[in-house]
Amino acid sequence: MEPDKQAHTVTIEVPSGHNTPFRLDVYLTHKLPNATRTKVQEGIKEGAVWVNGKTPKASQLVQPGDVITCEILRPPPIEALPEAIPLDILYEDKWLIVLHKKPGMVVHPAYGNRSGTLINALLHHVGAGKLTFEATEAQEEGDDEDEGHIGLAMRNAAPRYDGDPTIRPGLVHRLDKDTSGLMVIAKDDATHAHLADQFARRTIQRRYHAIVWGVLQPPSGTLQTHLGRDRRNRKVVAVLPEGQGKHAITHYETIEALQHFSLVAFRLETGRTHQIRAHAKYLGHPIFGDETYGGTQIKPELAKGTRKAFFQNLFERLPRQALHANTLGFLHPATGEELFFQADLPEDMAWVWERLQKMDAQLKGYVDD
Repeated sequence: MEPDKQAHTVTIEVPSGHNTPFRLDVYLTHKLPNATRTKVQEGIKEGAVWVNGKTPKASQLVQPGDVITCEILRPPPIEALPEAIPLDILYEDKWLIVLHKKPGMVVHPAYGNRSGTLINALLHHVGAGKLTFEATEAQEEGDDEDEGHIGLAMRNAAPRYDGDPTIRPGLVHRLDKDTSGLMVIAKDDATHAHLADQFARRTIQRRYHAIVWGVLQPPSGTLQTHLGRDRRNRKVVAVLPEGQGKHAITHYETIEALQHFSLVAFRLETGRTHQIRAHAKYLGHPIFGDETYGGTQIKPELAKGTRKAFFQNLFERLPRQALHANTLGFLHPATGEELFFQADLPEDMAWVWERLQKMDAQLKGYVDD
C-alpha cells in the first residue's frame, strides 16, 4: 500500500435494467468519483477490482446484476494549518473579506499543495486553529463550539466527494493558481449562501483583463459554448458539441489592439473551470504565457532574429497566463449596499504589455534585425 494512503472498499451493483454493453473500465470511470480510465485500468490490472468475486479484464462487458467490488487508495483528509502569509485585503467587515490574490498562490490545499495556500493564510488572518474535515465546526484546539469562532464560512467547506482531499472554508468562488485578482471570502454561512445565490443568478460583476495573441475580429462579442474536460487530456478544458459539458457564456471587448497582440476585457456570465482560457483558445487568440492552452507558442513571423530571445525574456518575467480578475461587484449580503472593487494590472502583466507596445512601435518601422 502506498504510504500515507488509506484503503477503502466500494461496492457497485449493476441495475437489473442495465442494457448498455459498457466495458468494465469505461463503466467504472463514470461511476467512481475523481477516476480516470487509466487509473481504473491500472487498478484492474493490479487486482484491486472484482466482479462477482472474480478478477476481471478491463475489456469485460458489464452485465445486469453484476456486483463490482473495488479497493481504492486515497490519502487522508488534508489538515489546513494557519500560516502567517501576507494578504492584500482591500475591504473587510464582520461578514466578508475582499482581497487581491497574488499570482502563484493556490486557493485551497490539495494533493500537491498542502501549505502556502490562500486558505492557510485566511485561517491565520481570522485567528483560527488547525482545520480538518473531522473538525470543521470549530477549532480543533479549544472548547469554543461556536462555528463562527473559526471566522470563515463552513458552508461547502467539507470535501465534495469521498476521497476529495480539499477543504474550502469561506470560499464562494476561486481563481486558478496563476491568475491574479479580486476574490470575495465569506465569514459566515448566511453570507456565503447569499453570495453564492448572486453568483448563481449571474448578478455578480466580474471582469478580467488578459493579454492575448493576435487581434480579435470582431473586436467585441459574446461566446456561448459548452465546456468540459478534453477526452485526450483531462487537465485541459475544451469546447464540446451541443448537449455535452456545461453551458458557458463569455463576453469580450478589446481595450487596445497592437499588430500582433491585444489587451482584452472578458466578462463572465457563467463560472466554468478555465472558462476564459478555453474560450480564448477557441477564438484562436490564446492568452499570452498560458502554456496549457498554447499561449507560449511564438508565432513564426515574430520568431526572427533577436525577437525569440525577447519573448523568452517576457515568459521568464511572466511565468504564467496573463490573466487578471480586475473588477468585482456585488450586493453586500447583510447591508444591501452595492460594493464595487477594482485592481489595476499587476506589475508583471503591466511590464510585459509595455514591452509589447514598444515592440509594436519598432515593428511599424521595422527593416531588419
